[in-house]
Amino acid sequence: MVTAKNIHKYYGEVEVLKGVNLKIQKGEIVAIVGPSGAGKTTLLQILGTLDKPLKEQDYQLEIDGTSLKGLSDKQISMFRNQHIGYIFQFHQLLPEFTALENVCIPAFIGKKNKAETEKKAKELLSYLGLEHRIEHKPNELSGGEQQRVAVARALINNPSIILADEPSGNLDSASAKDLHELFFELRDQFNQTFIIVTHNEELANMADRKLVMKDGVIV
Repeated sequence: MVTAKNIHKYYGEVEVLKGVNLKIQKGEIVAIVGPSGAGKTTLLQILGTLDKPLKEQDYQLEIDGTSLKGLSDKQISMFRNQHIGYIFQFHQLLPEFTALENVCIPAFIGKKNKAETEKKAKELLSYLGLEHRIEHKPNELSGGEQQRVAVARALINNPSIILADEPSGNLDSASAKDLHELFFELRDQFNQTFIIVTHNEELANMADRKLVMKDGVIV
């Protein structure tokens, strides 16, 4: 599902990633842990095509059978929309839109049919226990509910892989536990692959594998 080899990244003079290698199978839930500054979020952004590795290095980055090396920015954007879902620490919902509208946005960007998209968005929100919150805006939802809307948004395009960056970092312990359990339910239901950057040891220990990053490499 995901193969990355010799991934390097600099910010200015600082080498943040120092030749990272990893391979993740379809349907795996993998947690990436390590101290702040180890390069976890940078690696996640590169795996999610939001950033690029150092092109001078002979690297490999392949997701769901597609090599991303050499693709144009437009091709990468299309691939990202179709194959990758994101869940952030801060839900990043648009405040002026309802839960339903927020969930639909990635599908509309992908030019999918409006009626079919809204139908699927309602099904996802219902699956996540939010059928009574469909027309509510983010400021009318609890933190846990907002994050579930963000999960539905990540799922709307049937992505091959879900990337989550500290997804429970802004939640109370009960909501965090519910979210963690939800990831495993989603994997079982939809066979999606999850890569999760987290400082939450409970979540990391639940994962199929835990990768530890330190000083820009996986140790």
